[in-house]
Amino acid sequence: MSHFAAEAVVVDAVGAGPPASDLGRVLGAAAGVPEVAARLPAGAELTVRLTGDEELRRLNREFLGEDAVTDVLSFPSGSSDGYLGDIAVSWPAVLRQAAGFGHPVEAEAALLCVHGLLHLLGWDHASPAEETEMWRLTRAALAAGGVAGLAAGRL
Repeated sequence: MSHFAAEAVVVDAVGAGPPASDLGRVLGAAAGVPEVAARLPAGAELTVRLTGDEELRRLNREFLGEDAVTDVLSFPSGSSDGYLGDIAVSWPAVLRQAAGFGHPVEAEAALLCVHGLLHLLGWDHASPAEETEMWRLTRAALAAGGVAGLAAGRL
């Protein structure tokens, strides 16, 4: 199975997220999905930052020109040295969305991290066909990571 050469670095800036090892395990399992593995460079590494709504809003405004809170943003590094880039996840959004869908916060956090990874690797959901493929890969990655309890209708 393909895996990250070094565990994904998870920075918990809010001090309330799931254990970093859980998110690293899910991302490592996602790397074993054949389509994902095919896009991973040797020695792939990334950073996940769990933070707040205001930081996600600032990043969204600064880098995408959208003055709105979002749940996850991906910043591809553009380098060829194996560093994929950074993923920023709003922990308050994780809590709201998990409560809204009625599933565990760990499942929502894992979903957003996998979503961010797929964006780092070039997948998008701008068209219905792209969205279908991205959700298929997300479901496969979450299943490979043993993530259970995601509410029906979330993907």
